[in-house]
Amino acid sequence: MSSNPGTSVSMSPEKDAVFQLFFHGNPLPMWVFDNTTLFILDVNQAAVVKYGWTKAEFMSMTIEDLRPTEEIGTLREYRARVLHDTSPGPNQTFHWRHRTKSGGMINVESTWLELPYAGRTAVLVMSMDRTVYHQAEQRAREQAAMLDLASDAIVVYDLEHRVIYWNNGAERLYGWTSTEACGARVDELFHGDTGQFVNAYLAMLKSGNWSGEMTQKRKDGEEVCVSSRWNLICDDQGKARRVLVINTDMTEARSLQKQFHRAQRLEAIGTLASGIAHDLNNILSPILMATGLLRTDCPSENGQRMLNIIEGSADRGAGIVKQVLTFARGVEGERVLIQPKHLICELSKIMAQTFPRNIEVVTGYPAELWPVNGDATQLHQVVLNLCVNARDAILAVPTGKDGLEPRRVLTLEAENAEVDGHFASMNPGATLGPHVVVRVSDTGTGMTPELVDRIFDPFFTTKEPGKGTGLGLATVLGIVKSHGGFLTVQSEVGRGTAFKVFLPAETSEGTRAAEQAPAAPPAHGNGELILVVDDEPPIREALVRTLESYNYRCFTAEDGSDALALYFTRRGEIDVVLTDLAMAQMDGVKLVRSLRRIDPAVRVVVSSGHIQREAAEELESLGVDVCIEKPYNAEQLLRALRKVLDRNQTPRQTALVR
Repeated sequence: MSSNPGTSVSMSPEKDAVFQLFFHGNPLPMWVFDNTTLFILDVNQAAVVKYGWTKAEFMSMTIEDLRPTEEIGTLREYRARVLHDTSPGPNQTFHWRHRTKSGGMINVESTWLELPYAGRTAVLVMSMDRTVYHQAEQRAREQAAMLDLASDAIVVYDLEHRVIYWNNGAERLYGWTSTEACGARVDELFHGDTGQFVNAYLAMLKSGNWSGEMTQKRKDGEEVCVSSRWNLICDDQGKARRVLVINTDMTEARSLQKQFHRAQRLEAIGTLASGIAHDLNNILSPILMATGLLRTDCPSENGQRMLNIIEGSADRGAGIVKQVLTFARGVEGERVLIQPKHLICELSKIMAQTFPRNIEVVTGYPAELWPVNGDATQLHQVVLNLCVNARDAILAVPTGKDGLEPRRVLTLEAENAEVDGHFASMNPGATLGPHVVVRVSDTGTGMTPELVDRIFDPFFTTKEPGKGTGLGLATVLGIVKSHGGFLTVQSEVGRGTAFKVFLPAETSEGTRAAEQAPAAPPAHGNGELILVVDDEPPIREALVRTLESYNYRCFTAEDGSDALALYFTRRGEIDVVLTDLAMAQMDGVKLVRSLRRIDPAVRVVVSSGHIQREAAEELESLGVDVCIEKPYNAEQLLRALRKVLDRNQTPRQTALVR
């Protein structure tokens, strides 16, 4: 604290009374300091009370003694800028921090005024304690900073719908900066549906708050779905002043929910389709076997033609059933190492021979295309289905108004690709690692986003009645998933569509699948005894007629319990047990398990329209010799029996007869 070397001074007599009344009677702290020496020349009682120093102590201090040390430099700059101005100016107001005798700190708003004081240039200072207001402003700034950290969009607008506050969350969600948003009408800023906004606003005015979901617009025009909470803010008299809105972005959550509901719908339809397919397999199996028997009974040309029609229709029905099962549960066919370039070459030849000449087919693939492990027939079906859909979309493009034919291009190409974490996170079902990407694109009519969202639904088709089953893309999706892959689709109305099928690649050295030699005609039986087990009478009868015509003998059982009792009494005579997998009383797996306890060496052939992975694994552990898929014809049945009858006594492995 400094010592004041100056002598006491006083104002002129004519002004002293007025000054004393103003100065000492003022409830605000005031003092006068010498503008040259900075010593305090006088101080009022309000300052003594507020700051804690006595008047004598004040008189020994300079104006700098009231400031914290770190702010003295700012004070000097202020004096040099304001008080040394040669021309008289208005009162100068500034915000400072002042010390008190107790060591406390108060925030003040001070007004400085130069005045003559007994021949000196002095400064009259009047201060107002703003500590409470400063703390309130600090809390407001901290709260605003915290609101900016919130992930939600927080908006405040007045009753004229003008934005007053717009946090960083709102900037991220809607794309408008705070500068752009403040002052703009909130109903025009991001509300795409004005009626929705008005209804919510009226409901909030009535009850004081409102909550619900809204569809809004971003700055770029993209739609967002938000969970919105509105609260009416009133003043002390209860009069409505402002509206506080907190919006949570639900766009991604709703998209995931939509995918979940779609998966549930597909699962339900898949369960239904699986049951229907099971029944159809049981219907088609005796038809296919009976046609073979009838060929010898109907030697006429017309009879043979009709049998060909029946057999062809049954085969077509069996193909549709397999499509349904592929969609419903995924088909686990025989997997071998496949080179996709061979698949592309084969399909390009098919398209060149069967597609209209006005469609230009473009193919491409690198020389070192990775192989994939899969079912060649199923992958052929996937790509062919996509190419046929592309053909139909291309042909749907009309001729131009000028009569010129549009360029119609179908592109079938493949490439190697590494799927990384970023790409996998954006594509549900994607797996990391090397993939072969088969791309089928067209210059067709394209699809709307709403249509793209439904194309994989089973039985949904945009084709005319009778020209599409609606199972094509559902089957494609099922096959791709069963191969551990995934697919993407991009489409734009008027610009065409592009499907990309991602299949896990085999990048290590492997042995290519060997070409299978043509199968020899099935041999006749040698009087072997076959126990036929099936709960469908038509199938049992057709099996018995077929087997007996090829020199086999038969016992029949309508369920697993009957079969078990029959085998127990005649096990020394029965050569093979031919059983259905799905039966009501005792299914095929339980029957095989029980037969193994009676006779570990029993030969078994299992027939089923579709074998679940768990059942296949258990059958393999039980040493089942052969599984045959329903519906099957006489040739497939006889080949399966010869396989199990002619095998050597070696460890048994499960095989799939096609």
